[in-house]
Parts: sequence; structure tokens; C-alpha cells
Amino acid sequence: MRIFAAIMLQEEKTKIEERIVDVLKTVYDPEIPVNIYDLGMIYKIDVQDDSSVELDMTFTAPNCPAADFILEDVRTKVESVEGVKGANVNLVFEPAWDQSMMSEEARVELGFD
Repeated sequence: MRIFAAIMLQEEKTKIEERIVDVLKTVYDPEIPVNIYDLGMIYKIDVQDDSSVELDMTFTAPNCPAADFILEDVRTKVESVEGVKGANVNLVFEPAWDQSMMSEEARVELGFD
């Protein structure tokens, strides 16, 4: 019975992921007036059974001058989510980010639609 108690239910993981998305929508690249989630910069959010989070993200440009600030903001905000025991934020560049990854709201805000 102890084995089952240690494994987080999918429903719990989904609720934590939803809260993570909410906080990611408060993170902005200082040069772009749209949050990083709607920009499509978040590639993966994986809530582990131990309540830690593996998150893959990218930047709109590989040489983003605010990279360190954004990465730290993401990690800090994800770790502040109720139920999260730690976060590992991985910076990835595959696939390369492009405008098609933005949400409809982001496209409208930036004048692409």
C-alpha cells in the first residue's frame, strides 16, 4: 500500500500543471509585451511523482539579453506553486522557436493577425 501513496495521481499532476501555466503567464521577456507561455516559449511541463517539475523552454532568439533573468523568474515562480517541491528549467533550442508557436492571443497582441 505504501507504493501507491508515493505515486501522485494524474488528477493532482494536472491541477499542479494548470497552476504552473497560470504563473508562467506572469513571466515576460522585457522586450515583448506578451507572456512567455502565450509566446510559445514553453515546450514541456512535466510534473514528476515526487512533485518536482521538469520544464523545457526556449527563447525567441538564441542570444536573448534577458535570458538569465527570465530563466530565474521561471524557476522561482514555478517553485512557488503550491504542491511543487522543486523545478529544473532546461533551456532548449530544438525545435527552433518561430511565430507559429504563439497563441492566437499573442498573435493579435503583436499585430500578426
